[in-house]
Amino acid sequence: MTDSPPSLLIDPLRLSALLGDANGRFDVDSLAECESTSTLLLKRAAQGAPVGSVIVADRQTAGRGSRGRRWLAAPGASLTFSVLWRFDGGLERLAGLSLAAGVAVVHALDFCGAAGILLKWPNDILHDNAKLGGILVELQSARDGALAVIGVGLNLRLPDSPVDCEGFALPPAALDGIISPLPERHVLFAQLLIELAHVFDRFTQGGFAVLRDQWQARNAWQDKPVQVLRDGCLEKEGVCRGADIDGALLVQTAAGVERCLSGDLSLRAA
Repeated sequence: MTDSPPSLLIDPLRLSALLGDANGRFDVDSLAECESTSTLLLKRAAQGAPVGSVIVADRQTAGRGSRGRRWLAAPGASLTFSVLWRFDGGLERLAGLSLAAGVAVVHALDFCGAAGILLKWPNDILHDNAKLGGILVELQSARDGALAVIGVGLNLRLPDSPVDCEGFALPPAALDGIISPLPERHVLFAQLLIELAHVFDRFTQGGFAVLRDQWQARNAWQDKPVQVLRDGCLEKEGVCRGADIDGALLVQTAAGVERCLSGDLSLRAA
């Protein structure tokens, strides 16, 4: 019989001391395990949870990735959390929010010493053509505007056993292969929250348009041949021209530059 791994729970008090000017803007609940941080936070949002509510879990038993995929997280091997934020206006004002959140993640990883982090439309975080993490944004209308639950998952370490990559477009990557030594989890988590708060403030003022240039600078497939797939089937191919001011993917095809804006689409290198 083997002992279970020790808990690596985030300590909210220790985290607060690292948040600087963002201290007081987040209310962090640290859990050993839950079904999904985003699912739980959506339930709390329906009960009136305030802006800046955060759930971080050592382990998710039913974590969600893009297009319904499961996000698997083991204690100490990943950092998985969700943040609740509220915005004025309707849901249409939140177009491009997942891309904006990606900018925040890149800035946080830059601060922690990770070089070469790139973004793939609409929600993947890449390093050296491998997937380091992902972002899942879920939106709901509210009486006084709109709310978003932004889920972020980052691989800190890869498992010792080989990873089954069948069905995935990209192999996995982990932060310990990019930064040595690996940043302490509280330091990394605090920087992620700091950058997210800054990006959300800018997004509130001007939408994705004010962050577009920063996203373009980290677009992994900028000006490269790509294929756009829907439900695994090729829909169009061309050259990736980045994202429009509302977050729509821009692909230059024989018919000209076409906009793609759908959660059902996926993007692959041609």
